[in-house]
Amino acid sequence: MMLTDPRTVLAIGGDDRKHFLQDLVTNDVGRAKDRLVYAALLSPQGKYLADFMLLERDDTILLDVATPLAEALARRLAMYKLRAKVTIEPTELGVRRGRGQAPDGALADPRHPDLPWRLYGSDGEADDPTDVRVRHVIPLSGVELVPEETYILEAGFERLNGVDFRKGCYVGQEVTARMKHKTELRKGLTSVRVEGEAPVGTAVTADGRGVGTLYSQSGGSGIAHLRFDRAAGEMQAGDARLFRNG
Repeated sequence: MMLTDPRTVLAIGGDDRKHFLQDLVTNDVGRAKDRLVYAALLSPQGKYLADFMLLERDDTILLDVATPLAEALARRLAMYKLRAKVTIEPTELGVRRGRGQAPDGALADPRHPDLPWRLYGSDGEADDPTDVRVRHVIPLSGVELVPEETYILEAGFERLNGVDFRKGCYVGQEVTARMKHKTELRKGLTSVRVEGEAPVGTAVTADGRGVGTLYSQSGGSGIAHLRFDRAAGEMQAGDARLFRNG
């Protein structure tokens, strides 16, 4: 199967590894024993930098991140290390992903039960979950999730089990908490019906006004980031017609 989302696994070691990550990432690192935890690292301004899976294994925490983001993420983590007893090293581990009967040692994706399981240490074969992602509005690193632009609550991280509001402080926590306690979000990722085709990243308009951006598409549906107050009725994305679902 084609590897559509190449992954790199970093090993976070050292005596301070848990406290180090706990102070930085959006989810509770303490839950990563024998199961995957989905989390992100944000900028101090609360904007997305990278999302990843965390797994505690023996005296190491494995961090499974999209390969294009891995080098920058490792540099950012090293910047925060200071005097902490922490090591950040690349590994040769592969991430096998598939649907159906899971092999021994495979772990469920915490974002949604329909997503492929993950197995670490094997080859890098991967099922393409675009149909599932689009159906359940699950963003992808580097597509719907854009470094230095995306706000994780607009990307659905609370619904996807990617943020813990009880864990205490982390980088970008104040901005994220303020957004959480708004009456409602004014914009964000949502499901749309797509009639026609348009490239990923095509601007969405309605009545000549900007509404947002169309991203992943599959089977006549798509994921779009929209201003909800303008996303009523028919919209356009290039030559395609869009209608918000739900």
